[in-house]
Amino acid sequence: MSYMALYRKFRPKTFAEVKGQDHIVTTLSNEISAGRIGHAYLFTGTRGTGKTTVAKIFARAVNCENPAPDGSPCGECDTCRAIESKASMNVIEIDAASNNGVENIRSIIEDVEYPPAAGRYKVYIIDEVHMLSAGAFNAFLKTLEEPPSYVIFILATTELQKIPVTIRSRCQRYDFHRISVETIQKRLRELVDREGVEATDDALMYVAKAGDGSMRDALSLLDQCINFYLGEKLDYDKVLSVLGAVDAEVLSDLFNAILDQDVNRISELIEYVMTEGRDLNTFVSDLIWYLRDMLLYQNAPELIDRFDLTSENRRILQENAAKAGSAVLMRYIRILSGLTERMRNAADKRVLLEITLIRLCRPEMDKDNDALVSRMENIERMIQNGTVLRASQPGEDRKEPEETIPEEDRVRMPEEIADDVKRAAAVIDDVIGTFTGKSFGFLKAWWDRGHQVTTEGDGSALVIYFDEIGAYETFLDEKEKLEKAIEKRIKAPVKLIIKLNDKKAPASQQYQGFDPKELQQVLGTDMEITTEEE
Repeated sequence: MSYMALYRKFRPKTFAEVKGQDHIVTTLSNEISAGRIGHAYLFTGTRGTGKTTVAKIFARAVNCENPAPDGSPCGECDTCRAIESKASMNVIEIDAASNNGVENIRSIIEDVEYPPAAGRYKVYIIDEVHMLSAGAFNAFLKTLEEPPSYVIFILATTELQKIPVTIRSRCQRYDFHRISVETIQKRLRELVDREGVEATDDALMYVAKAGDGSMRDALSLLDQCINFYLGEKLDYDKVLSVLGAVDAEVLSDLFNAILDQDVNRISELIEYVMTEGRDLNTFVSDLIWYLRDMLLYQNAPELIDRFDLTSENRRILQENAAKAGSAVLMRYIRILSGLTERMRNAADKRVLLEITLIRLCRPEMDKDNDALVSRMENIERMIQNGTVLRASQPGEDRKEPEETIPEEDRVRMPEEIADDVKRAAAVIDDVIGTFTGKSFGFLKAWWDRGHQVTTEGDGSALVIYFDEIGAYETFLDEKEKLEKAIEKRIKAPVKLIIKLNDKKAPASQQYQGFDPKELQQVLGTDMEITTEEE
């Protein structure tokens, strides 16, 4: 038997199985139980929210021979089975996108004159009804208003505004809501458990979020992720790699680059995103959500627990939120939201993205109020950082700015260097764990196989010894990237030396100046920490 997609395999069969549309299924169940069934219904809402599914359940329910107390179809009687297998002449599904002419409506008008051969009702489900022509709508009016007692029309559409008022006024209207991320995540968890697929909660939460309120979209994305990592446990990093998404660290770096007006860094980050094969549309969407989270946190800090972020990324988001005002964030979101529309049909999405990000860096390019507020906040931040001289107040002596020495030109004292090296040793294990991607997977693997951390004789550099030539060569290739990652974490330069442990360093030099208990915790409890000569 051929494989069936998840959204088809697990399509709800009863009202109770429909998720996120309680206000609709409750009303329809009560109508069926009370025998107050209408003659025309209009289902409207975004894609993948259950319009066609509920229509099919309703069609079976009104014809079911043994309905459940809540009005749901039993699924066992001959009528339910015939409708489910599409062998029944009582339920007619019509795609208005390809059957939108007057002649198609005329055939429906002629057909409704014949009562159902079996069952109580003939149900016409017209999907994408907004695609009908003006003439077809006009031809449909009289029959829709006064159909035979045994006929029910269910019209489904994603574009309510295109439905004539004369049609809408003749139907009971039901608005299908976008399904919440939590509801979708619970449904995904239920289905992967039934399928026997291992998946972490954060991975399913990201898929649910990517579904954008659509259960069908979320199930299709989950299907894609499962098929890519068939037989493997689905975790957060794997979902990111399949969906072309970007992690929060990159979004944070980009946000800070925009604030610093560092166009060179912005270009590097976009190059990284492109090299990793990420989708630029998804990248912009993720950036908008990241800015939105910061804006919500600024105005309602208690919402921080709802954000789909790790504890470390939440801390970084809180720090970033303090760097820009709400007006600046709203300007960023407004400009990026307009970018998503233009990128859909853009010939070169990267160029359009780079131009827009440069525009974010240059608020003087815009003349609206948001841009003016952004420019004022930039000046205030520069004053606080000492890069712009603040105007003296009345009665205040004007002070000339002190001459500052660039950090790279400042002479660092030996004790500063030793302290930086010690801090580098304390974070190196965590830093290696942050690297993602296949090329960096070897780093963590070799690191876990065994290593020794020492310092140079004067304590000015961190030295890593490896027993295996493979580990030595792998870390030697990535030394510069590892140095930069460590420096970013400890906010200070550090010199890293990679060596092959063909001759073990003297015990007196091992971990010189470090706290053995601290390093025992960071570098692994299976390692022996020596601080004095044996």
